[in-house]
Amino acid sequence: MFLTQTVPRQREIIEVVLRNGWDYMRRLLTGGKADEPQLPTPAVLKNILVDLGPVYVKLGQLMSTRPDLLNAAYIEELSTLQDEVPPVPWTEIEILIRKQLKRPLEETFSKINPVPVAAGSIAQTHRATLIDGREVALKVQRPGIDLTIAQDIALIQGIADLVARTDFGQNYEIKSIAEEFTKALEAELDFTREAGHTDLLRRNLSRSRWFDPTQLVVAEIYWSLTTEKLLVMEWLDGLPILSASLNNHDGKDPVAERKAVTTLLFRAFFQQLYVDGFFHADPHPGNIFYLSDGRVALLDCGMVGRLDPRTQQILTEMLLAIVDLDAGRCAQLTLQLADSAQPVILSRLESDYDRMLRKYYNVSLTEMNFSQIFYEILQIARNNKIRLPSNMGLYAKTIANLEGVAQTFNPEVNLFDEIQPLITDLFRRQLLGDNPVRSLLRTALDLKSLSLQSPRQVELLLDRVTSETLRWNLSLHGLDGVRRTMDDAANRLSFSILVGSLIMGAAVISTKAQTSELSFLSSVLFAVASLLGLWLIVSILRSGRLR
Repeated sequence: MFLTQTVPRQREIIEVVLRNGWDYMRRLLTGGKADEPQLPTPAVLKNILVDLGPVYVKLGQLMSTRPDLLNAAYIEELSTLQDEVPPVPWTEIEILIRKQLKRPLEETFSKINPVPVAAGSIAQTHRATLIDGREVALKVQRPGIDLTIAQDIALIQGIADLVARTDFGQNYEIKSIAEEFTKALEAELDFTREAGHTDLLRRNLSRSRWFDPTQLVVAEIYWSLTTEKLLVMEWLDGLPILSASLNNHDGKDPVAERKAVTTLLFRAFFQQLYVDGFFHADPHPGNIFYLSDGRVALLDCGMVGRLDPRTQQILTEMLLAIVDLDAGRCAQLTLQLADSAQPVILSRLESDYDRMLRKYYNVSLTEMNFSQIFYEILQIARNNKIRLPSNMGLYAKTIANLEGVAQTFNPEVNLFDEIQPLITDLFRRQLLGDNPVRSLLRTALDLKSLSLQSPRQVELLLDRVTSETLRWNLSLHGLDGVRRTMDDAANRLSFSILVGSLIMGAAVISTKAQTSELSFLSSVLFAVASLLGLWLIVSILRSGRLR
């Protein structure tokens, strides 16, 4: 059905693909196998996605978070995709805003700048002033974008259904990737979700043991004015962090200020990742602002990630395994993260990790690129057909973006010095919790309960052993073949003994035979023994086990 509904869009897609990658298409059509399609080069793929429009730019951005599916060259190229597009005329935006407001526009805002400060594929942002004088940012959904996205989603799902029938589609689970993408895209169309994410991040970062929360800002949401297509939030006056010039705040020199900002960012994101389990998943330079009063702001919570406590613990141990260059531990932790129970050759996985980590044996910790190492870990998992949760890609992308921004903003930053005290505190928190006294008391109670119960359990066990009421239920798989072989061998041995007995009996009777009846009996026994012996030989020969 989707093929007939989206014919114009299909024609446009074919034209774009042919225009950007004719050499690739010709190779695919003439020499490629249907079940083993190859992606175009990273640069060509990026151009195709840009030309196809906002939905496919979002698709490329999503794929840039999946190093478990694509190699480093594609991840790096797709990570540069930006959804900057020409803005929608103010007349159309004004109509949409009026429809979303409960009260007239003039009674809500005293001023709105018709020129947007930013324009993306889904929405554009305008600066405005509320009737009470507060400065706000209006994020307005592009008119009609929901219909365009619905059409493209139907096309993508239809293509995914077709590709899913091939070995390539099944190996890479194309259908589940398409479903994940469409859910993420549909979620972006509902600005109340982004508002909820922003509020949650703001609450989480309002308290911390690692940094001063007053130095980090997340915009306040004005819920009374926010709808699915209009997001109204606090206006934050500043510049993207890499283009801001640091002034002398509170007597600090620019070098000390840069170090303080990078430390703040590392600690804020480590708290999100390893303590809160809810994190801003797109900390690129445009989403981190340096405000005019010297504080740092996190913008745009359209892309967020979540980590459950078990995954947080595994990833914390993975950091330590990377620092120790422990290939065996990396392999074990990868299997613990795995999203499926497919059989994996552990020795091969360890060997691949050892080969990768060997490059860093003579590299100091201060020079190690943790995000790059984690990307390589994900790619090795992909090569070993280990399927990891999609949030691992968001985690890796977040670490990579954060590391890149910090090192560009402050080239003197020492990543290991920044994370070492945080890792130490993380392990302490995982061992003792937020309240060490309570954890120790709980452990003491558990030990007391164990010490009181253990003698009774041992007494019950010994009582069952001595009274012969103890049963062992063992379930061993793969023994059916052994049992059948032993049964066959026992049967053949029994037949052999029977044949031998008949022959010996016939021989004894024959030597003592003095009447015709005994002679006849001897002949019958010889005949029966010969037939059974012949049957036994034929049976052994037919089984192929005469060796």
